Formats: sequence, C-alpha cells, structure tokens
Amino acid sequence: MSRRHLAILLCGMVLGGACPGYAQPPGDWQWGGSLRSLNVSGAAAPDDLFPAYRVSSTRLRLECTWQGPSGWRMETAADHQLLGTDPAGVIPLPGDGVNRRFDLDHSWQHDAGWASRLQVDRLNLAWSGGQLDATLGRQAIGFGRILISSPLDIIAPFSPEALDTDVRPGVDALRATAYYGQDGQLGAVAVLGDVSQHDSYLVYWSDNRAGIDLLALGGSLRERPMLGLGLAGSLGTLGLKGEAAVYEGEQVGTPGGDLHRHMLIAAVEGWYRFANGMTLVAQYLHNGAGAKDPADYPQAALSAPIQEGLTSLLGRHYLLAAPSFELHPLVTLNGLLIWNLADDSWLLRPTLAISLADNLGLELFWTHLAGNSPRQRPFPLPAESCSEFGSQGDSGGFFLKWFF
Repeated sequence: MSRRHLAILLCGMVLGGACPGYAQPPGDWQWGGSLRSLNVSGAAAPDDLFPAYRVSSTRLRLECTWQGPSGWRMETAADHQLLGTDPAGVIPLPGDGVNRRFDLDHSWQHDAGWASRLQVDRLNLAWSGGQLDATLGRQAIGFGRILISSPLDIIAPFSPEALDTDVRPGVDALRATAYYGQDGQLGAVAVLGDVSQHDSYLVYWSDNRAGIDLLALGGSLRERPMLGLGLAGSLGTLGLKGEAAVYEGEQVGTPGGDLHRHMLIAAVEGWYRFANGMTLVAQYLHNGAGAKDPADYPQAALSAPIQEGLTSLLGRHYLLAAPSFELHPLVTLNGLLIWNLADDSWLLRPTLAISLADNLGLELFWTHLAGNSPRQRPFPLPAESCSEFGSQGDSGGFFLKWFF
C-alpha cells in the first residue's frame, strides 16, 4: 500500500470511527473539530512589483481521542484544506515541511485557481504512568513561553504575523517526559525530518524556583548544535519573560544553507494590564538568523532558517507589540506591531474579534505595511531590496472560525 493510500485509509478511520468489522477497544472516545475560513485581499506592491491578489483558505478538521485503560491514549486528526487564489498560484498549498518523515497527505489541483489537500495531522499513541509520559507518532510539540515570537519554540513555530494559529501542525516524533517534585520536568524528544539531515534530537528541563519558571533546551536541531535558556516571572504587576537560543550554523554561505556561522536568537518580553482593562504585550527580538543589510534580504529569504520555519523575519533587530482591549464582553480589539529597527519598516495589524455564538467567532483585520520601496537598478539587474515590509502592499479580510 502506498503512503498516499495509507493517508486516505487513516482519514477514513477518523471520519468513520473504525474500519468495518473492527471492534473498538473499550475506553472513552471523544470527538471534535473545527471549520475555519480565512479570506484575504491584498493590494498591489509598490512599483507594481507584485500584483493585487485574493486568497481564500477553508479548513475542515476532525479529531478523535481515545482514553484507554492503564494510562493509554490515542489521538488522531484529519485536516482538509481548500485553497483558492487569484492570480492562480500566488500562494501554493502547504507541504509536509521538514518535520515529517511519513507521507500521509494527498493533494488535488481542481483548476488553475483552486487546489485542496487532505492530511493526517495527528496520529499518535501515548502512555502515562506515575511520573512518566511517552508519546510516539505524529503529535504537536511546542517549547518556549514568550507569546509573540519565542526563540525557544523551535520545532514547528508560528510566525509572529500568522493569522491561523489555533492548531499547531503535527510532527513525527518520539517524546518522553519524567516529572519530579511539584513543577519539575526532564524530557527528551526525537523528531524525524523529511530526510535524515533534518532529524532533531533534543533534551529539555523545566522547573519553578522562587517563583521563577526556568526552561533549558539543548541538542541537535536539524544537524545544528544548539542550546537554549528561558525564564519567566513577574515584577509586581509586570510580567517578564526572557529567552535565548544559540546555534552553530551549517553549510554557511552555500545556497539554502545558514547565513552565519554562529546565530543567537533572543528576546525579552513584558506583559502589563492597565487600569482601564487594556493589556499590552511588548517584546524586543534579536534575530541572529537574519541579515544585517537590507540588500541581503533576498538571500536571507532563501536561507535554511527561513525555509525550515525556524524564523520568518529577514532582519536582525525588532520591536514587537500586541495590545488588546475589550470593547464589549463579545467584542475585543487586538493589535500587532512588528517594527524592523534596522531599516525602519513596519507591519501594523488591527483586528476586531467578535464572538457570534458559543464556539463561533469572526475576526476582521487590516494589515498596513510601511517602509522604503525597492530601488530600481539598470536592466537586467533586479530591484534592490531597501526594507523588509516596504516591498509589500496592504491587505485585509476576515477569518471565520467554528469549533465543535
């Protein structure tokens, strides 16, 4: 049986509950899922470098969890995405990425502007007994505690400007965690990449000492030796977090390799709630995987950290902020600011989140980008990048989400 046939069979098991003639094992079965529709319209980029576009992405997700006897647990999830783009292909369907060894998805091209993908996003078996947990299979793994852009969230992180962040993509991994005391954890994880060069082997430790949450992470991330440290605490009513990760670059200077021999990605974040009810999260981020000079941004965009999803930002120094204010018990105004301090370009996104009913929400958003436009050069040389966000046009849209 091919891997694609296996994907379809596994999805059928999730949708149908079990194969015909197969007796379900005893235990507690829980079903759920979501339907999410993200629709974006974007203006043409400055100097008409990129055309205006429209994107519609609708995802149906079905989940099943079995809680069995003696600490056994099984989790499965099937995810179907229908993607429409105008112009055709302006945004491609996402693939499995670098953290999945097994091909458990199938894609269809319906016509020039519409395509769909069916994937098995969760398929794992877990056991919990006493002070030990272990999980084998496709699962969600996240590290780090910083909210906007966490340097320690290194396996399958969301970019800080991502809109659909409700479900973390599953990765093929074996994970084991031992617990001690009230808050202590010591664990190890092996993540299988699409090729052996993308395998990751990490150990992690976390504990709480004197009211401060501590986190340490180290090992090999896709053949990069790395070490990360983080802490989180508070100073009165001000919440403070700090994280840093150091990497040894691989294939430096080669196409698709790292830009630098040594990379430091570090951030400091503060959280504060004002008397009027507004909440502000602000962060400084040093992105050592990015480029120092805007002219090198195209090279950074093709480098391994960007292609692997380790970072999505092209520069080195950033200020990020995420304010939130409740206008009504059912309406919240959120914001996102990403300011590239080196080239003085920025992204600003206000979002109005509306609760329409239980488990049904609507988000209306607008994204404004500002910065120096690319510098035109004599033919046949391409335009020279002068800022990270200045070469893109504004966009807006809505995001409808229903969880069941």
